[in-house]
Amino acid sequence: MKIGLIIYGSLDIVSGGFLYDRKLVKHLIAQGHAVEVLTLPWQNYLTHLRDNFSADLAQTLYTAEYDILLQDELNHPSLVWFNRQLKRRVSYPIISIVHHLRSLEPRAVWLNALYRQIEKQYLRGVDGFIFNSQTTQKTVADLRGNNMPPSVVAYPAADRFGEQQPRPLPQVTDPLPPLRLLFVGSVAPRKGLHLLLKALERLRDVDWHLDVVGSLEVDLSYALAMQKFAAMNQWTEQVKFWHVVPDEELAVRYRTADLLVVPSAYEGFGIVYLEAMSFGVPAVATTGGAAHEVLDHGREGFLIQPDDDRHLADIINELHNNRHLLAELSQNARARYEKQPTWADTTRTIEQFLLQFVMTQ
Repeated sequence: MKIGLIIYGSLDIVSGGFLYDRKLVKHLIAQGHAVEVLTLPWQNYLTHLRDNFSADLAQTLYTAEYDILLQDELNHPSLVWFNRQLKRRVSYPIISIVHHLRSLEPRAVWLNALYRQIEKQYLRGVDGFIFNSQTTQKTVADLRGNNMPPSVVAYPAADRFGEQQPRPLPQVTDPLPPLRLLFVGSVAPRKGLHLLLKALERLRDVDWHLDVVGSLEVDLSYALAMQKFAAMNQWTEQVKFWHVVPDEELAVRYRTADLLVVPSAYEGFGIVYLEAMSFGVPAVATTGGAAHEVLDHGREGFLIQPDDDRHLADIINELHNNRHLLAELSQNARARYEKQPTWADTTRTIEQFLLQFVMTQ
């Protein structure tokens, strides 16, 4: 197949969605398919809408001889109207890779209502979908509102670090060592670092240490506020901000953690939870989105309501004091990871879907 893929920025961007796209492209090329990655520059939402009238984009796609065109749904504002013109001019189908919908992220109600209408129009203008979870599939079906075209659910995997031995189980000693907490994700409001810090503020009698691994540049004012909050609480030794680190260093952070805590307001899947489980690290996530497809509450970790810092504090306190429970969760987390598909499984599933889609056109 000759395949086009439209993304913003670069495939090298550090996020779960771009990792998914990057793994897919690598697999398709390894299987002998030709993949052309078309990148649009990152801009604000309003400016992205102007991409729909780009002469350069039109010239490129009108003359391309693709068998199929993939689009990361993140690019929907740039393509919402353009796709309708494109489908009148070309014969190749358009498949959208949906990680999560922008309109499901927490923000002003009026703004999400606007995003929802634009996303709905975009979703109705494509020929098929690749979803990262059943939750994402359902949210798209609910928003699209008419007959769904062909689609496939291909779960992300967590074996990019290679075959890892699970970390040693937590030991019960006297005194108890600090509970080592890990947050992995962009330091931006949706990921919920503020919720974790508010929970820790409640735990004056608990010995803990927190590593924060993730970009500090996605929302600079928020990242500075989080660092200031830690400094005001005199946590300069307890909270370490690592920014973005290489995979080798991230593996070290996973291997030395007792508990991953990423209380996102919404996750389309949550690769980070599964990656932690590959090291035998249980996780705390929220009920916002698809994290429940990754872990069962009370078995591999815990699910809390978004913004419930009190419940989060109670969980951290319990796991600090009950290392036997922490060890049980760790074993369950590793067992859950071992049941998940590998990246080879996931990308092969998508490849077969694309091949079948092309053959039936």
